[in-house]
Amino acid sequence: MRSLNFLSIDRQQRMARETLEIYAPIARRLGISQIKCELEDLCLKYLEPDFYEYLSTNVEERLKEDEDLVEQVVKEVNQMLKDSHIVGEVFGRRKHLYSIYRKMKERGKTLDQIYDIVAIRVIVDSVDECYEVFGKIHNKWKPVPGRIKDYIATPKPNYYRSLHTTVMTNFGKFFEIQIRTYEMNHAAEYGIAAHWKYKENKKEADDLDARLSWIREVMEWQGGLKDSREFLTSLKGDLYSFEVLVFTPKGDVISLTKDATPLDFAYNIHSAVGNKCVGAKVNGKMVPLNYTLHVGDIVEITTSQNSKGPSWDWLKIVKSSSARVKIRQFFKKEMKDENIKVGKSMLEAEAKKRGYNLGEILNEDSFLVLSQKMSFNSEDEMFASVGYGAVTTNQVIVKLIDFYRKNQPKEVIQNYISTHHSKSSGVIVKGMAGILVRFAGCCNPVPGDDIIGFISRGHGVTVHRRDCPNLKDIDKERLIEVCWADRANDSYNAGIKAIGTNQMDILSAVAGAVSELNLEIISTNGRIDNRTKQVTVDFGVRISSKDALDKLIKKLKQNSKIIDVFRTANK
Repeated sequence: MRSLNFLSIDRQQRMARETLEIYAPIARRLGISQIKCELEDLCLKYLEPDFYEYLSTNVEERLKEDEDLVEQVVKEVNQMLKDSHIVGEVFGRRKHLYSIYRKMKERGKTLDQIYDIVAIRVIVDSVDECYEVFGKIHNKWKPVPGRIKDYIATPKPNYYRSLHTTVMTNFGKFFEIQIRTYEMNHAAEYGIAAHWKYKENKKEADDLDARLSWIREVMEWQGGLKDSREFLTSLKGDLYSFEVLVFTPKGDVISLTKDATPLDFAYNIHSAVGNKCVGAKVNGKMVPLNYTLHVGDIVEITTSQNSKGPSWDWLKIVKSSSARVKIRQFFKKEMKDENIKVGKSMLEAEAKKRGYNLGEILNEDSFLVLSQKMSFNSEDEMFASVGYGAVTTNQVIVKLIDFYRKNQPKEVIQNYISTHHSKSSGVIVKGMAGILVRFAGCCNPVPGDDIIGFISRGHGVTVHRRDCPNLKDIDKERLIEVCWADRANDSYNAGIKAIGTNQMDILSAVAGAVSELNLEIISTNGRIDNRTKQVTVDFGVRISSKDALDKLIKKLKQNSKIIDVFRTANK
């Protein structure tokens, strides 16, 4: 990131965006403030160069203006420590630029409305001294309500510990004051790496284990998810999740994702607790497993050894990525045989819906190609992956059909199509066999019309006229070539619109023409325009071909009682 100035603007922005989305949040999650702040400021420099330049210039000016005030506050806090016989350090620390930028954007504030551009940091030897200084500062200056935060008693998820308070000094200025021990300060700057400086401290070793637990979870996800995109989505979800602090019955603090449920809590404790969970109590009262937890709730999980494990519905209940992955891992390991049966059944159904037989498109050669693309070691592993939801039926079937089409002789495919096209539709879908075909109600195509197919999700292929207005704004990749089969005895619905000055004249004319051509009227709908007094009647007729429809329209146009008549296409 420090050397991005040597790259093109496109690469600068791409790498800065990736860093802001992934690497800076990871540094934050590991508590490495020094790296996180520098990464975020560098990202801002390349993603918002004008804003970065504005902040760089104006923040420096603000610092020069406030320099004397900062020195005076530092002097008074130092005197406070001296009077209390507390040894420590007091100094001003500038808020990093990205933090100021984010506060201005999220809260809609101007730079003049940001009061904590400079924070006063107090570092002492012990936790008791932290709270003593905290009390003396509040005794000297009035604290701002809602701006007092005790991260020593309840550390952040990345184990950041400190006391924060914002006070109104007697100079008429707001100042944020942070109070922490030397050990806490080192941990805040260097995060997980700070352990090695204090490795002789047993408690700090326990903190290190807690910090490393998140990394272990991430490694478990990577082993349990084949799809790198799914892994990245899970990682982002965990990095960006807002925290809700709740308690175990023993008083331990557990940090969970915003809107977390008792199931999230159970899986946070241990996978075994989550898998055997049968109920939950919050603040001593029984609650459903989808109950939304709030800050300060005391959560107790009831487990049973007779539990058969999680249900698929739990995936909709849990909010954290880690809980979702652990549930999927249970289905993957504990229900392999059932997953194989379910997955095979799902693939057979999907293949049938697309007009194929799974046994026909899945063979040794096609599976070899599929396994290279999706890393399956066996067909059973593929079935199981589909069964427990690691991959979708669409991902597998599309690749199998694609291989089948490319490797079958053209005459074999054509024979298959000609003998398996829908016998009720009279339409052949080119390149696909036995697929469900239906006609679009918006344009009602009939034999002789120039037609095109549209692949509908879950509904096979819908046949439209090529000039149908509804095809203008659709996904062109879902269009497929179709043609009429030689089916002389079939009939189709078609719509015509007739306009005149008298409804009975129109009805009489249409009825006579339809009868003369041996056709059938299946619906009528009429209306009168109050402004022009013209009458419009829509007719639905059963027709065998476009030629027959053209004859009907031509005959109606010859009637002097009809102003106009044309074929309809509903938008």
